[in-house]
Amino acid sequence: MNAQNHPHQRLAIASLLFSASLWGLIWYPLRLLNEAGMSAVWSSLIMYLVAAVVAIPVLYKKYNSISFHRADLLALAIAAGITNVAFVVALIEGEVMRVMLLFYLSPLWTVLLGRWWLGERLSRTAIIMFTVAMTGSLIMLWNPVMGWPWPHGTADWLALMAGIAFSINNVLARKLSPVSMAVKTAVVWWGVVATSIVVLLWQQSPVPDVTLNVWAGAALLGLLGITTMTIAVLYGVGKMPVYRSSVIMLFQLIVAAIAAWFLTDEVMSAQEWLGGMLILVAAYGVARSEMKEDEND
Repeated sequence: MNAQNHPHQRLAIASLLFSASLWGLIWYPLRLLNEAGMSAVWSSLIMYLVAAVVAIPVLYKKYNSISFHRADLLALAIAAGITNVAFVVALIEGEVMRVMLLFYLSPLWTVLLGRWWLGERLSRTAIIMFTVAMTGSLIMLWNPVMGWPWPHGTADWLALMAGIAFSINNVLARKLSPVSMAVKTAVVWWGVVATSIVVLLWQQSPVPDVTLNVWAGAALLGLLGITTMTIAVLYGVGKMPVYRSSVIMLFQLIVAAIAAWFLTDEVMSAQEWLGGMLILVAAYGVARSEMKEDEND
């Protein structure tokens, strides 16, 4: 085993768990902003604009790297923009856990894209853990009244769209491993800014008539929350195969479920707890298999 790789793998796993936890909680301040009069898309614009402005010097210094990988970085920006805007709107308009679950069917798309674009091969352990994770997601999503786990309404479709775009985002981040994390982070932020502006222009949405505290809250959420989440997830997916990082990120479901239980009137059923436990087992299994493979290298 390369002694330098082991700490990096542990840091990558910790980064993904940290990012997943924050993503599982961010819906709550976004709902507070929405209740105060700032829509989901406007919140996205302000949050990511604050982060993107900070990243301008990085883009300037790394111009040559950006130019060489222009096409893939543009695709990353578009995928990230669709992911974040669609996900935020879905969280505001839909039921938290249903949106999260539809979004986190994304490992299915990630595995397919990883094999197609990157030629990654799946080990037996990976296939087992992937199956366990997807089974847990379907158990949590199943609703006898609504029938087969399938999108119902705008929020569901936006969540599914965000999940597919997130898979593309992860695969591209892995493909762009020669590009510095700082450049990929800046590109992701500006991608969300551009997507938000396009959506707002399409909606002909007026500037929110809210207090200065609401504007400051959105900006602070971007500066402290979005920056750390983006850096953490890009670092994590850049250090391991995308199917592993995707399953580990399913931890977000557990955080969101617990948060929704405490902060809203949404109640976790025994069925949802069962599905959540399967997801946790899969995330732990993937993390352990990553460690064992590194030790055998």
